[in-house]
Formats: sequence, structure tokens, C-alpha cells
Amino acid sequence: HVQLVESGGGSVQAGGSLRVSCAASGFTDRNYCMGWFRQAPGKEREEVAAIESDGKTNCADSNKGRFTISRDNAKDTVHLQMDNLKPEDTANYYCAAPESFDCAIPFWWTQPQIIKYWGQGTQVTVS
Repeated sequence: HVQLVESGGGSVQAGGSLRVSCAASGFTDRNYCMGWFRQAPGKEREEVAAIESDGKTNCADSNKGRFTISRDNAKDTVHLQMDNLKPEDTANYYCAAPESFDCAIPFWWTQPQIIKYWGQGTQVTVS
């Protein structure tokens, strides 16, 4: 079965950087796509960034210029590099993925009903 495991969260001062990673296992091929989501206390879960099967990236407007999503196909790992962090970035960060064949659905990351796999989350705290 598919398993997603996040790592790299922690505490950082405003203006600092963190890189969180999501290691995937169980996909039968490397046509998977992956998204990063976050949820802060009292707020709804929101999309942060996504990377398509072909490597195309998408980032929320609030993160553009600060966050970069990338994939290492050799390691089945997706990274989210977060620079110039702000206190409002404090949240639990989750990686998630649909079935690989659903990666063809436009804007799949905005459709929670097709997102099948979630990691356990990693906490990012910016002070």
C-alpha cells in the first residue's frame, strides 16, 4: 500500500528556512503527483504547493517566491523548501497524493475527494 512519511519540520525564527520532505512508498510507478497542505489551529486546511507527474509545480499565491516544491524521482521523495518563513506559516504540514492515475485530473490538489493518501504531518513553528 501507499505510505507517505514527512520529515524535516521544526522550529525556526521568522525569516529563516526549513525544508520538509515526503518520502513515498508503495506506488507502482513514478507517475505519482504530490501536494503539500497545511493546517493551523483554528484554520481550515489549505493547499500549499503541488507537483505534477511531469514535474510542473504549483504554489499558492501567498507562498510564491518563498516556497519551492521539487521531486527526487530516484528517491521517490518530494521536498518543500520554505524560505523567508513568517509566523503565519506556522502549521502542521502534510503531504498527500491521489492515485497516480488521478494525477491527470486538472487541479487535483483542490479536490479532496480524490486525495487518497496522507502523511502523518510534520509541525512547522515560526516565531
